Amino acid sequence: MIKHFFSQIHEVLLVSSLVIVLTNCTHTPVKPERLMRGEYAAVTDYIRALAKKEMADHDVVGMSLALVDDQRVVWSEGFGYADKGNNIKATSDTLYRVGSLSKLFTATAVMQLAEQGKLDIDKPLQTYLPDFRIKTRFDDTASVTLRNMLSHHSGLPQNYRKGMMGASIEPFRGLIKNLYDESMMYPPNRLFSYSYLGFVLAGSVLETLSGMPYAVYMDHALLQPLGMTQSSFSTSPHSNSKHYWKVEEAGDLSFRWEPAAGLHSTVMDMSRFVSMVFAQGQAGGKHVLQPESVAEMLRAQHAENPLDRNYHVGLGWMLSTLNANTIEHAGPVAHHSGGPIFFRSKLMILPEQKLGVVVLTNSDTARQVANTIATETLKLALEVKTGIQQSPAIDVVADETSFTPEQIQRYIGSYTTLAGLFTIKRDGDSLIAEAMGEAAELCPRTDGRLGVKYRVFGLIPITIEPLASLGFSLESIAGRDLLIVKAGTQEQLVGEKFTPVTPSEAWIKRMGEYQLLNRDHDYPLFHTVQAGYHDGILFAEIKLTVGMDRPFRFAIQPISESEAVMLTSLAGMGETLRFVQSEDGYEVLEFSGYRFRKMN
Repeated sequence: MIKHFFSQIHEVLLVSSLVIVLTNCTHTPVKPERLMRGEYAAVTDYIRALAKKEMADHDVVGMSLALVDDQRVVWSEGFGYADKGNNIKATSDTLYRVGSLSKLFTATAVMQLAEQGKLDIDKPLQTYLPDFRIKTRFDDTASVTLRNMLSHHSGLPQNYRKGMMGASIEPFRGLIKNLYDESMMYPPNRLFSYSYLGFVLAGSVLETLSGMPYAVYMDHALLQPLGMTQSSFSTSPHSNSKHYWKVEEAGDLSFRWEPAAGLHSTVMDMSRFVSMVFAQGQAGGKHVLQPESVAEMLRAQHAENPLDRNYHVGLGWMLSTLNANTIEHAGPVAHHSGGPIFFRSKLMILPEQKLGVVVLTNSDTARQVANTIATETLKLALEVKTGIQQSPAIDVVADETSFTPEQIQRYIGSYTTLAGLFTIKRDGDSLIAEAMGEAAELCPRTDGRLGVKYRVFGLIPITIEPLASLGFSLESIAGRDLLIVKAGTQEQLVGEKFTPVTPSEAWIKRMGEYQLLNRDHDYPLFHTVQAGYHDGILFAEIKLTVGMDRPFRFAIQPISESEAVMLTSLAGMGETLRFVQSEDGYEVLEFSGYRFRKMN
């Protein structure tokens, strides 16, 4: 449904998903109107009730939380079950996979070596990984560096999926040779594009310079100095929490990408990392990191990039939030989410106020819950510590006027986005957005942007939060017609309007369903992979085994008779699909290390 498309928009913006809850099965607790300074009990009472409600509404099995005020944990608690089958409750010491929160630790370890003069984050990656090479379609001569890798501006592909997770995996250090036939998505430093791959390569640099396996080095350089004695980096599952897929206990999986998503930790251990940041790099009376390095990690990188709008990232840290996750009047909000399969996590800090919260869960359905609980806890803690309250939300309402003919003509067309193909069509004097086989009506807003109006059962037009908070506009930037999303004061690039190109006969013949040839011991990521052609657009349709029930449909643009780009934020840019001849004479589709063959 169209609401799922906008859910993916928010996920790629690294904020809460747009899951729409029309009815609630539990009572909504009443938020305190006013909180007394220093009295955290009112915060814990409300968040405890809110956590139970959110977990029930979203089928979350287990969750743990810790609230940090500078150098002390003012509240920690577990909710639900670490192991429901054995009636083991979640506690503050429950060990979870924290997923992409691992990237904060990899970035910190890189900065430690930079302080020691063992690397320069602005030198080309080949300086430290001489075997690194990857193809490029771009004339831009900028280099892939540790700085643009840690700030997700490297232009590297998001991932290399083959061997990423499964029952048996190879060490991540072998990844470099897998990249020789892959291609850059964007020129370095062009725009924000989240990349697991960049952090895995940063981990390879740490291994190369330290002469130690990544997990051993991280324990020596960071975890032990921080006193994170329960934590470790590992490819294999060893959390004392089970993990759950739609409330059912799921089987264990190994992950190859330790530097990007391999940390196992507790909320109490993660609180030690937060306190180190608040202490300007000190832990246990010693500097784990110098104050200048902490400040650099929290400084907005690439802040002048026009394609980033006002979405800012640091080194490892995300520095911009959208809508419900926004906290005002308290200085920067630094945060990161984690989402390995089945586990969901959130870490948010207010560096100027020295307040932070860590939320770890064991359920695939918990992304919105982790975001909501973390944000609401931090807002109330801010009021208790400083007296700062959040302003009431200002609603942007739909305009009563109709679209002008010029507006209709301007918006009609196809758009390539990170969440797949997005089409805006005319319906009389209205505009209809179509994605993933469903439709939503677009309407003018009083701020000049487009709002989203979802039709229940296709008949009754209603506006549902958080769709109502999103405003879309089409803007020309650097000669491109770009679709921009805005929530509150935050803007981010969503996608680009593109003109379909008539494909050659060779590409038309490639349309059809494809079968995976080399799954090996990997977790089965794909239900189906389909290539199609409709309304002048070539597309790849992928249905995943986890995540959304509907398939993702991406526009693909041929760049030769054997290669095409799977379009994402910018038309003409994205991950590469290649067709090659196999030894037995069949044509094989290659993508991210996987090989597919068309089914007859």
